[in-house]
Amino acid sequence: MRWFILIVMLLGVMVLAGVGLRGQKFTSRPIEIFPDMDRQFKLKTQKPSEFFADGSGSRKPVAGTVPIGFAVAGDGGPAEFTFSHGPEYASTGMIGEYFGDGFPTEYPVDEALIERGRERFKINCSMCHGLSGNGAGIVSKYWTIPPTANLLDSRVQAFPDGQIFWTITHGKGLMGPYNGTIAVRDRWAIVSYLRALQKSAQP
Repeated sequence: MRWFILIVMLLGVMVLAGVGLRGQKFTSRPIEIFPDMDRQFKLKTQKPSEFFADGSGSRKPVAGTVPIGFAVAGDGGPAEFTFSHGPEYASTGMIGEYFGDGFPTEYPVDEALIERGRERFKINCSMCHGLSGNGAGIVSKYWTIPPTANLLDSRVQAFPDGQIFWTITHGKGLMGPYNGTIAVRDRWAIVSYLRALQKSAQP
């Protein structure tokens, strides 16, 4: 025990000698054991940089870059906004204070829309809800979480189309919102594919 106390005291003296007392002034740069990311190898806004030939840290977007949430117009005009904007049924899934039913006229259900929904469902939904929508996705095998909703259940089948779109947009329970990652058309495409899954599961 005596040797332990001596060793601790010796270590304390060494730390004080190396680091110094708090509040003591130095003419040289202090020793930093934990710099807490005070100095980072990054470019700050509107600051110069010797890394680039023109000396400017701010870079122009790569040619052909499209801002997230937009799609290039086919006629070469201004980019088309593809995410929710405005109170219309196509962007909200609601008519006034109620969930609407049916698909917006802007996105008629056809083979192309359902196929697009299948692709988006596989990418964004299947890991939790399963490829068939039965709620037995790969996540359920490894995470201890409440059961994921079975989208083939009669309760979900009774939901209006607008309610399913709204749920994709805003999330529910542990499911986060997808309004910032899935475009409006793709959300309606997922709804159309889900309806096809539900019909195929019926006896």
